[in-house]
Amino acid sequence: MTGERQVDTSGDGLLGARARHGLSRDLAPGTRPPRLKDVAAVAGVHPATASRALNEHTVGLLSPQTAERVRQAAEQLGYRVNRMARALKTRRSLAIGMLIPDITNPFFPPIVKGAEDALAEAGYTLVLANTDNDEAKERLQLSGMLQSQVDGLLMATARRRGTTVEQLRSGPVPLVLVNRTIDKGGISAVIPDDHASMMLAVEHLYQLGHQRIGHIAGPPDTSTGARRAKGFSDAMRALGLPAAGRTVRARRFNEEEGRRAARVLLSRRPTVTAIVAGNDLLALGVLDAAAAAGLRCPADVSVIGVNDVPLADRLRPPLTTLRVAEYDLGREAARLLLAHIEHPERPAETVVITPELVVRGSTTAPTAHHPAQASY
Repeated sequence: MTGERQVDTSGDGLLGARARHGLSRDLAPGTRPPRLKDVAAVAGVHPATASRALNEHTVGLLSPQTAERVRQAAEQLGYRVNRMARALKTRRSLAIGMLIPDITNPFFPPIVKGAEDALAEAGYTLVLANTDNDEAKERLQLSGMLQSQVDGLLMATARRRGTTVEQLRSGPVPLVLVNRTIDKGGISAVIPDDHASMMLAVEHLYQLGHQRIGHIAGPPDTSTGARRAKGFSDAMRALGLPAAGRTVRARRFNEEEGRRAARVLLSRRPTVTAIVAGNDLLALGVLDAAAAAGLRCPADVSVIGVNDVPLADRLRPPLTTLRVAEYDLGREAARLLLAHIEHPERPAETVVITPELVVRGSTTAPTAHHPAQASY
């Protein structure tokens, strides 16, 4: 590259350069900290080249050799990027707001970690808020984030017909939805393949010999609840099994609602031999309701969930589930948001993460004699 020259990148060469510039790694009182132009001088490049090398978004414009030379020089000099100055120069806060609906749901921490890691690599920090599935709380937290001038938003709280996301569509910052979508579309999202999850779950049970299968669906005002319910019905019909009346909807994706909905399902369809739950927390409630009804899992009723949350394999019995790569959901969502920040004209897109069936002890072939004798 024009203006570059070869320099000694050995430790002695860099230390010598430090001495020539009057710099010490362990700064004495009154000694100024190293500046970008010092790094550029030691690396033998123009300050603009050094700036590009130390910026995650522009380092790819340089040769690997040049980028490494600048990095070594910065490390030897003890130089640290002044992110506040960079933020002022670019008029960015280098902060991203993220809203999740339920911090107690073990599905979300890996998503947050994936997003946080991807953002940190790009020099951004994550500002996290939990809404407790409360729309008023969500609006308040969003208002605070926007007033703090976050550079973008990650939302795992979207409802299918919610007004909040609609209002943000033409708002001041880019937005990416996580795990959910809205019916109108037009906003980038990273989601699991909910329909495929249900197809895999029902096919697994059918191959074991189950035909009397029920479904505890998630809230119908969420895309995850609606898509999984449709996927269940489609899978049942595709296998020639009756789908009508086999679904009971939960009001929330939690254990309490799983327990309530399962009691309803078991009272309506007492000879059900398998239950597909809309997520793992609902599945925990199903297990409780089945036990309260005197049903053993999996001997009397097989249970399958979605998400493969931490400790799902430690349950008794270990839970068969559809593994969703939660970390990848968060990481891909953050990357997509960063792309929208850098290229505001970028069209909306939806990234779909493929689920994986994880078979454990909560599903098995149906027994010949079911405890209940009522007609299904």
